[in-house]
Amino acid sequence: MGDDSEPGTMTDDDGDEHVAVSFPFDRMTVQRFRQEFPRARWSDRRKAWLVPGKTALRRFDRWKAKEESRADPFAEEKGRDAFAFEPILSPYLSVDKDGFRIRTPYSRKLVEEIRQVPFARWDGDNKVWRIPFASYDELVHHWQAIEAEAQRCEPDERRKRAEARKGTEDERNARRRTAERRRRRIPLPAGDLPPLNRPVATAAYGIIVVSDITGELVEHEEVADLYPDISDDQVWGSWRVPSLEELVQTWPSKSAPQDDERQRGWWFPTIEELRDARRAARSRERRSGQRASA
Repeated sequence: MGDDSEPGTMTDDDGDEHVAVSFPFDRMTVQRFRQEFPRARWSDRRKAWLVPGKTALRRFDRWKAKEESRADPFAEEKGRDAFAFEPILSPYLSVDKDGFRIRTPYSRKLVEEIRQVPFARWDGDNKVWRIPFASYDELVHHWQAIEAEAQRCEPDERRKRAEARKGTEDERNARRRTAERRRRRIPLPAGDLPPLNRPVATAAYGIIVVSDITGELVEHEEVADLYPDISDDQVWGSWRVPSLEELVQTWPSKSAPQDDERQRGWWFPTIEELRDARRAARSRERRSGQRASA
């Protein structure tokens, strides 16, 4: 049955979308899954269930949250009572019959913080994060950090920080880093290059695909401030952002990168790194599809 791996959206030969999902095996759980998703089929090659439909991932997330809440059948009721007794009062939080809804400005740090709350899921149709009542205690634990980051990311606060940075060394460095990223190049050790056209993790740009090695030597003095771990005998490589399909098909490393791998600047990604990259890739593809249909 597999080990609760990360879902991935794919398209088959007929152009139909489906999502590959897996979860710890249990006969009753499989029976409930088949009742909820009668068109799902098991793939021996993927070691996962293939659920058809454009909304399959959202439907699976809702089903999975419901299944996980079975561990404590009274968790939802306890969460409702706790919120009624000591509510979280915030413009970023609202409540409906299904649980809590969080609507904030975007920031990567904010997403990472919300994802630490059990069963948190993104509702793309309504542009809100949904969290069940059962996760109330964990939500309280993380709420101070969530609200503080949301306030920091409000447009007025962003403008204030931008005004304060104008003409400073921080602004010049930020612009230089942005310009460097747009060049889509990365310094790589000439004697220990990553495989081409395969997702790898990097200290500089997260998970990328190195598409070419230019052979041009890196001038250490020119970019030492942008790449603090740079060493001698490095060459420039060209990179691109991996597609969701590439990330889904990438096997994760079974161990965290060693110090020497981090020092060289690239390593094979772990499952945690791949999960974050897959979420980002799904969001990019969703936005791209929305723009195309607009």
